[in-house]
Amino acid sequence: MTKTARKRAAESKRIVVKVGTSTIMYPNGTVNLQRLDRLTFVLSDLNNQGKEVILVSSGAIGVGMNRLHLQERPQTIPGQQAVAAVGQSELMSLYSQFFHTYGKTPGQILMTRDIIEFPESRENAINTFNALLETGVIPIVNENDSVSVEELDHLTKFGDNDQLSAIVSEITDADLLIMLTDVDGFYDKNPLTHEDASLFKEISQLTDQHYALAGGNGSRFGTGGMATKLKAAHHMMQLEKQMALANGKEPAVILDIINGTEIGTLFTT
Repeated sequence: MTKTARKRAAESKRIVVKVGTSTIMYPNGTVNLQRLDRLTFVLSDLNNQGKEVILVSSGAIGVGMNRLHLQERPQTIPGQQAVAAVGQSELMSLYSQFFHTYGKTPGQILMTRDIIEFPESRENAINTFNALLETGVIPIVNENDSVSVEELDHLTKFGDNDQLSAIVSEITDADLLIMLTDVDGFYDKNPLTHEDASLFKEISQLTDQHYALAGGNGSRFGTGGMATKLKAAHHMMQLEKQMALANGKEPAVILDIINGTEIGTLFTT
């Protein structure tokens, strides 16, 4: 572990934090309110420290399923989009309540891939982010699941919010992407099934072996898996930026990372 890399992470001015569905939802499909509360507290405190913070939050479909009392994720695109429309509204309402408690104002940005692909709309998105951050607003970003689709002639999806968080980091020129998940970082084998799994504390070059170790897909509420997180890390490293992967069960881990603590896995160049 190089102290320089951790110090660099600690000195980050603009930070993107990505939370997965498993971080903000209980396994039984209900919303983890205490974790949302702690997350907004931590991000508000970072903002008070002078950091510029952007939150990329999964969970629209998971929250929508909970609100509509659905046990299974809809199989059709219209069904998923309808659930996402309900869930996105509910999720933003929850974030707004918690952020207002700590004196912060959130602003919602819903994105589709075509916004990034077209230069004029990309520039407009960049300007919107900068305007929000300049006024102290905390942007909350999600893919616009209620309209985005992925078909041969109409590609509007990012694929998952892991990739979205890396792209948001790119267009906002963020110094650091912090990705919270349900494990402590990236391991040489699945820590949930292997007690002897070893944590990679720092990775400066991703190889085919790393991708082979990733495997797996997402949960029934989300779409991301470890492979998508490695792709996001690769994206950040290509930009000569950093990504930290850590367990989101206690959102204060974000403060540990910003304080330079050796925790989680740091992807760095």
